[in-house]
Amino acid sequence: MLWRGGAPAERVDAVAVEEPLELRLHTPDGPLPLGVLMRTPGHDRELLLGWLVAEDLLPDDLRLHPDAENRNVWHLHTPDFARLAAGARLAVSSSACGVCGSGSVERLMTRASPPSWTGGPLDAAWLAGLPEALAAAQPGFAATGGLHGAALFTPDGTRLAAFEDVGRHNAVDKLVGWALNAGRLPLSDAVLVVSSRAGFEIVQKAVTAGIAVVVAVGAATSLAVDTAAAFGVTLCGFARGGRLTVYAGAERLGGGSHEDSPADA
Repeated sequence: MLWRGGAPAERVDAVAVEEPLELRLHTPDGPLPLGVLMRTPGHDRELLLGWLVAEDLLPDDLRLHPDAENRNVWHLHTPDFARLAAGARLAVSSSACGVCGSGSVERLMTRASPPSWTGGPLDAAWLAGLPEALAAAQPGFAATGGLHGAALFTPDGTRLAAFEDVGRHNAVDKLVGWALNAGRLPLSDAVLVVSSRAGFEIVQKAVTAGIAVVVAVGAATSLAVDTAAAFGVTLCGFARGGRLTVYAGAERLGGGSHEDSPADA
């Protein structure tokens, strides 16, 4: 039912789908729940691979496949099951928070290195226009208004891939999983664009995927800024109308205009 002008009207509305996805790690003692992710169904393999990369749980040798009867269950077989079992996350990871047990900047520094950037100087005006290019790849958002988007662009303007999900961090994981399948990790020549704010989990996932430039439609959080500064990531927010706020890594930008304070955006 839609209320407009003080009067109700019946209409059919599209809503974003959110369902749990359980990853079961198979061990000699039986299957172990490795994680439960609240996500929008579709591209589940990419999502799980990207999640494993971000959690530092990706084994060198693995077999990943869906359950034959339940689309919300996937199975992981690997000789490296003991290490993964030690890092098992038995809590549910919601679609709103991608941290959910992940550590601080200091913990991230023990398992990840600063990403390299091989794409050359970046034009600030081009970066500011990337959210508009991302919006063109968000049919789900256009239909429901309930999905976040994430995309990868090369400095020549090529869109490598784009995904949507109820969770912005899930959309990023799907991108990373796609890049892993395509043999493109680390993503040293790609810019990550997200349709929402840039929280710690977004920058964390960028770092673990080797992404050195992140652009967000909304603001960045303090921990995201601290993480970007610690790892040499160029972090931009409030990208709209030909303007953007550069929170860290401004030395990679040249040309166009940018702001130096979120209050100015």
